[in-house]
Amino acid sequence: MPFIKIGFGNMVSAGRVMAVVNPDSSPIRRLIQEARDRGSLIDATSGRKMRSVLIMDSDHLVLSALATSALAEELGIESGTGES
Repeated sequence: MPFIKIGFGNMVSAGRVMAVVNPDSSPIRRLIQEARDRGSLIDATSGRKMRSVLIMDSDHLVLSALATSALAEELGIESGTGES
């Protein structure tokens, strides 16, 4: 199973990533806090600013300092802003 680089020498299994989202919205912030409370949050930012959140199939959230567009490239997905 291939791995993707999520920054600072950290990698996750590409097949287990369900979504890569921007952390700026309130619902995502709530998901992060809930994951922190239940112990299923993995912080891979190495103290840097969080720029994306990976939602895994195991109900874990992985925080990354790489932008969502960079992670989409790693996954081989064309990324769009979703804004018009």
